[in-house]
Amino acid sequence: MIHIQLSIFLENKTGRLYDVCSLLGEHGLNIQALTVAESDNFGVLRILVQDPHLTAGLLKEHGFVVNETEVVAVEVGNKPGSLAKVLGAINKHAINVEYMYGFVEHKADKAMMVFRFDDPARATVALKEEHIRVVGRKELGAL
Repeated sequence: MIHIQLSIFLENKTGRLYDVCSLLGEHGLNIQALTVAESDNFGVLRILVQDPHLTAGLLKEHGFVVNETEVVAVEVGNKPGSLAKVLGAINKHAINVEYMYGFVEHKADKAMMVFRFDDPARATVALKEEHIRVVGRKELGAL
């Protein structure tokens, strides 16, 4: 299943990350996964939320620059070689990983990886063909 990830562009200054998180919290919008990348002048906060379109609209109303991107969440075993298995399946189908980030599930033996692929739809099919569990919206929301 393809998820919509929000990329929020933030000035690299004190309080900007807080501004986003407090705004979402005030509106009852929970962040399910996130990563932050930075440069000298700005950062990019990438998040998964239950309702990305509602969240993007709220952020834009408050002056944030937001981009919506398709990503795929994959369950990965929490043991050596598990990520290599997923990447091997993607490599076998000649799909490029543009970036990825991970987080741990409540289950101790599993982790989730969020991937940005050059072709998310084809990647989803390839992963399923290789018997790699692609995580749906409902499952992601339960974490």
